[in-house]
Amino acid sequence: MAMTGGDVIAASLRAHGVNTVFGIPGAQLYGLFDALQRDGMRVITPRHEQTCAYMAFGYARASGQAGVYSVVPGPGVLNTAAALLTAWGCNEPVLCLTGQVPTAFLGKGRGHLHEMRDQRATLAGIAKSAERAERAGDVSAAVAHAFREMHSLKPGPATVEMPWEQFTAEGEFEIVRPLERHPDPVADVAIGAAARAIEKAQRPMIFVGPAGFESRDEVLRLAELLHAPVVGFRSGRGVVSNRHELGLTIAEARRLWPSVDCIIGIGTRLEVPSWRWQARPEVPVVRLEIDAEELTRISGTLGVLGRAKTSLSALLEEIGPRIASPDWQAAIRSARVETAEAIKEISPHHGYLQAIRQALPDDGILVEEVCQAGFASWYCYPVYEPRTFISTGFEGTLGFGFPTALGVKVTRPDVPVVSIAGDGGFMFAAQELATAAQYGIDVITVVFNNSAFGNVKRDQQQNFNGRLIGAELRNPDFGKLAAAFHVDFARVSAPAELRKAIETAMTRGGPWLIEVPLSIENEVSPWKFIHG
Repeated sequence: MAMTGGDVIAASLRAHGVNTVFGIPGAQLYGLFDALQRDGMRVITPRHEQTCAYMAFGYARASGQAGVYSVVPGPGVLNTAAALLTAWGCNEPVLCLTGQVPTAFLGKGRGHLHEMRDQRATLAGIAKSAERAERAGDVSAAVAHAFREMHSLKPGPATVEMPWEQFTAEGEFEIVRPLERHPDPVADVAIGAAARAIEKAQRPMIFVGPAGFESRDEVLRLAELLHAPVVGFRSGRGVVSNRHELGLTIAEARRLWPSVDCIIGIGTRLEVPSWRWQARPEVPVVRLEIDAEELTRISGTLGVLGRAKTSLSALLEEIGPRIASPDWQAAIRSARVETAEAIKEISPHHGYLQAIRQALPDDGILVEEVCQAGFASWYCYPVYEPRTFISTGFEGTLGFGFPTALGVKVTRPDVPVVSIAGDGGFMFAAQELATAAQYGIDVITVVFNNSAFGNVKRDQQQNFNGRLIGAELRNPDFGKLAAAFHVDFARVSAPAELRKAIETAMTRGGPWLIEVPLSIENEVSPWKFIHG
């Protein structure tokens, strides 16, 4: 049966288990969107192209499966670049499907609609793989290759583009089945050396990134074998529950840092001990990492190349039972107790974050944002399950939170999802309240309104003699804004009120906007518990 190029893409997505695409149709992509409609694919169309990509990112971050979006080439793709870069930084499988100028105009520089000088090269700089299918008959293989690259070794985003007319070109086309992933590197001889270095330690500490999600059992076994605390900074939170005696926040771990005598990094860039805290070159560092290039970025470390689960299993076979150091276990307990008391000074956000935690079930999902509450959530908000704390990672992409939360809720409709944002970041995508209302995406959005880009204002006050520029904001009436988009609204002024509002929102259902008015002068900086 004859198919169009759009049909081929739809069938190829189905072959890879995709049932949802976030996208905005445009001239080059009419053939694709028509095919998606005829296929019965769920298509969610937000109000800005950036949100297509952020929703795909949230979808991937919360599920571990590929998030797929489609926007027109040129300006459309560039509007999604921040989200695509975030997916690259966070190692999430996000697929961008886009068009190109017609074949006859490729590389001619004739100023065809949405033309870029070299779109593929631009995308290659922020994606793990950038494919071009020259003809409809090539696009299924391009999609299959993109999926293989996204999921092989360290995950990451990919892009596929195709000339305009090929989306409606007809023919007898083959659908390429999913390809085998690239083989993992085998856990190498460094396992023995790593085990010996670890066995010498009396006060080890484990740092874990998102690679720990696929190896939770092994991570916990190693931690309990070594009596070592496990620390997730942002992306690795939830690998070991903060309820577990060895599951520490970054603030708790910071108290122990001066005594640590061995670092074990599992799928993490070790951002905190390598540069946020005062470095301790005398402390041996063992790194379990699937990316060979990443192992070269911190000198003097003992690297074990391989998938975390495989390497951990091999390491566990090498390390024998050991007796816990009473002093180290006492220090861990003290760090937890002392930190729990100390972080109460991060007012008012400690109280508000505790209220959110109390309102949500263990598997409820919090999507943080680049704001004062977001920074504080790295240690003021306990995390109990994997993929329930969604972060932008090291990219620090302002404005990602609310649109990302929409994608999180699409893939996890069974659990409550709360997005926290400052007024500055929220307004990057406030129009997506319309998307939440139109598609019934029941995200609860909490906006901490201090009428400022809070970090910017504080830095300018403290470091530039109070000279403010671009830091103060004049906001809309958020209650009227919510009403205009047919979204329920609440305004609260205390943690107990926030907890009640979230519980009401969960009971009634529907998207909600909750405003928390604040004065930045009364906000305590969260950074003292993060930096050394």
